[in-house]
Amino acid sequence: MSKQLPEFKYMTFDVVGTLIDFEAGLKDCLAGIAAEAGTTVDGEEALALYRQARYSDGADRFPDDLVRVYLAIAPTLGLPAERSYGERLRDSAGSWKAFPDSAEALARLAHDYRLIAMTNARRWAFDHFAAELGNPFHAAFTVDDTGTEKPDPAFFEQVFDFVASEGGSRQDILHVAQSQYHDIGISRQLGMTNCWIERRHAQNGYGGTIEPAEFTTPDHHFTSMADLAEAVATARK
Repeated sequence: MSKQLPEFKYMTFDVVGTLIDFEAGLKDCLAGIAAEAGTTVDGEEALALYRQARYSDGADRFPDDLVRVYLAIAPTLGLPAERSYGERLRDSAGSWKAFPDSAEALARLAHDYRLIAMTNARRWAFDHFAAELGNPFHAAFTVDDTGTEKPDPAFFEQVFDFVASEGGSRQDILHVAQSQYHDIGISRQLGMTNCWIERRHAQNGYGGTIEPAEFTTPDHHFTSMADLAEAVATARK
């Protein structure tokens, strides 16, 4: 039986896709480029193309890799295949917005848990994300810090080492994420308790996130961060 919400000391979070609405950020930027070019783009088609290009050979660290991704998908979308537009897509990460419930939910959760960010994004982008979220984190691990990306177990092991340095263990952590591929499956394999935030519950498919080889039933399941924060408050009464 999985641990109950009040029993944890830490919550670790995927950031891009769970707390930051990267799909909206990508679609908005591409729509702006399309409008200037006198055309339109289908958002879900763009996300499918992005996903295919992002997880192909030769990928760079995120979001720097968006320059390469843009040049790969622009011809299919009917957009100008110029590097300057790819740089614009990359730089748009600095202004991506949080989901409307993210900052408030994190502020509530920070009263009861130590919050740790775990992101495949580079530190420069994470700094923008953290500010957008109200800087709620006790600690943060980016791809620049770990030298690897989730779902590599080595990423998680560095977080375990940090928690151990504070006298805790992986059993003290609830891992919160929307990505089945990057987070939920591997956290189960590593013996963590996990919480799936199903951000796309009202939409079909996996959007901009790679589809997992198999679905992992999570220990806890909510469709928003607000619901998680409310469940914690209720359980602590």
